[in-house]
Amino acid sequence: MDLNANERIEDLQLKNLRIIQNSEWFCFGIDAVLLSDFAEMKRNSTVVDLGTGTGIIPLLLWGKKEPKKIIGIEIQKEVADMAERSVRLNNLENSIEILNIDMNNANQVILSNSIDVVVVNPPYVENNGGIINPESKKAISRHEISCSLEDVVRVASKLLRHGGSFFMVHRPHRLVDIFYQMRIFKVEPKKIRFIHPRAGQQPNMVLIKGVKAGNSELKILEPLYVYGEEGQYTEEILKIYGMGKQ
Repeated sequence: MDLNANERIEDLQLKNLRIIQNSEWFCFGIDAVLLSDFAEMKRNSTVVDLGTGTGIIPLLLWGKKEPKKIIGIEIQKEVADMAERSVRLNNLENSIEILNIDMNNANQVILSNSIDVVVVNPPYVENNGGIINPESKKAISRHEISCSLEDVVRVASKLLRHGGSFFMVHRPHRLVDIFYQMRIFKVEPKKIRFIHPRAGQQPNMVLIKGVKAGNSELKILEPLYVYGEEGQYTEEILKIYGMGKQ
């Protein structure tokens, strides 16, 4: 596999899977790992990852849950190309497809009301909030430049079948906005789990499950703590990374 400037191959420590990363661009973090663990699906599921970036979530989902088909959508051509090369690097062309399109045009190539699961690790920062990184690829990953929260939920609802599941990782301070958009587009919030850096600290991430046309019932799961008292990963985090006690 040929690599471009600043690219490297990383071992995901999961079923011999590897991914191509670019040290100058936005690399995946713990949020993608936690989302792939949180998402629920059956082996015959068809899954769409909105804003797939380098393709980390499709690779992790395939490694952990082996759904029938995963489609990753990425608007940035160079990033989509890197994700597609990672798919080929792992010989997963029959299981994972990368589409270099704007997610707002997804229903032009994917049949509406046909997808079992939609996952998304979207930009967290509103377009008018925070300092925008001058490196466009990092900016698009962090700020709502090419898609808004409304776009994400609307597109997910359009793609999902009746009763299909929506999984997202986001920031807790956006929860009101998130639930508002989910209700507008008939994706009912069903489960949330707050991620805390340590016990006693405020959560800095939240995992959310919604169901298209689901009944009204929200469950708040036990919090997940990333680090223990001495700064080490907690046992649950180690298990999610595949390094904990079995």
